[in-house]
Amino acid sequence: MSQINASIAVQVLPMTANKSEVIRIVDHVIAYIDHSGVNYQVGAFESTLEGDYNQLMDILKALPLVAAEITDIPVMVYSKINMTPNGDVLTIAQKTDKYLSK
Repeated sequence: MSQINASIAVQVLPMTANKSEVIRIVDHVIAYIDHSGVNYQVGAFESTLEGDYNQLMDILKALPLVAAEITDIPVMVYSKINMTPNGDVLTIAQKTDKYLSK
């Protein structure tokens, strides 16, 4: 595994009240994240990705364009970025594994 010097939380929010369209667009974006090869975890409101900072920023930058591949509906992309230049950040597992049995 490459260095985990960054993690990002990202929410892609299609600007429509049509629930099936929201799910279709978000599923398309998650498939793109899955094919990127980074470790990620999908949550109810956002997905968390971890890995190399530059790779994560490339993925983040692409997300609005990925959504636009299948829709003309505008999307909002919200993100939180955690980065440590010369070390590792806490991993998804370190943050959440203790809660998996609950």
